Amino acid sequence: MDTSGLFTPEEVTLIADEQFFRTKAAITKKVRSLLDDLYHGLQEELTGKVLLAPTGFSQSRCQVVKGDHLEDFPYQYLDFPKHFVGENKFTFRSLFWWGHHFAFAMMLEGEGLRRYKENLMNRFHTIAGRDLWFCLAPSLWEWKCGEGFTLPITHDRKSEIAAVLAGRTSFKIARFLPPNDQAVIQGRVVEVGRAALRAILPIITP
Repeated sequence: MDTSGLFTPEEVTLIADEQFFRTKAAITKKVRSLLDDLYHGLQEELTGKVLLAPTGFSQSRCQVVKGDHLEDFPYQYLDFPKHFVGENKFTFRSLFWWGHHFAFAMMLEGEGLRRYKENLMNRFHTIAGRDLWFCLAPSLWEWKCGEGFTLPITHDRKSEIAAVLAGRTSFKIARFLPPNDQAVIQGRVVEVGRAALRAILPIITP
């Protein structure tokens, strides 16, 4: 007998659970509202700031994306500022990844990379100790955190991060916020996202 089409008792329970999907839809709307508020907050953070951005960069560009398959989990994200042109990437992504975390990350590749690396090292102790993580994956599209995926940017890790950074053709600096964090519970996600961008600004400003 082919059992590939049989549902387990747990699966049947989930299929019948209307409330779960109503709750999911409500959470999705709340996350979108958070991203909209964060967009306006990030605009305020960048007002009057000079950025070391690639040629053709426009601070007016942004996008909000929603999907269901980031490693099989739903997600929503805001890209602002946003610049993806050829090999050049200069984007701050604010990501909600269902079942995982919020992440606020600066993704850098291409034009200006040498300057960004120099700024990270020369201004290391201004950036360190602010809950930021250096993402170790060679791909900018990896969003896991923890051992093997990220290194904490702390004052005692300058030489370790310098060694990892040296040969990179791109890099990502991120702040991760688990769903049970007090900032989420207390409604301070936008505040944390803004603080993450402020902490990263020394890397991308003159």
